[in-house]
Amino acid sequence: MLRWRFSPFDELTVREVHDLYRARVGVFIVEQSCPFQDVDGVDPVSWHLLGRSGDGDGPLLAYCRLIPPGVKYTEPSIGRVLTTKEGRASGAGRELMEEAISRAEALWPGHALRIGAQQYLEKFYGSLGFARASAPYDEDGIMHIDMVR
Repeated sequence: MLRWRFSPFDELTVREVHDLYRARVGVFIVEQSCPFQDVDGVDPVSWHLLGRSGDGDGPLLAYCRLIPPGVKYTEPSIGRVLTTKEGRASGAGRELMEEAISRAEALWPGHALRIGAQQYLEKFYGSLGFARASAPYDEDGIMHIDMVR
């Protein structure tokens, strides 16, 4: 069971910003050997969901950002979805997405949600109600598909 912190960017602590960027760089750039511009200007307008172990002061195990409609897509979206090495194989990824979907539905009731998913995760996201909405495309050397829920 993770403890959740959900906040707009301006209300995150300096430590939370450090931890989320450390996790994103660790997973997306280092582990996936994918150099790309992670700090893309979208974080300041997004909501951030951080999942930690224990009483909420433990290490960051899961993270994503919720992006308002009209910023990346017409629909609101969930992006930068990750679990750290310590959080994998524990159900943290599913718990993260279920929490993110619930938070997005509360923020933007009645809106569809769009994600740009790594193609190999199509079945996982499909199990959460997302359906393929695009042909596969290369993003930073990794095949992706758009999915909508």
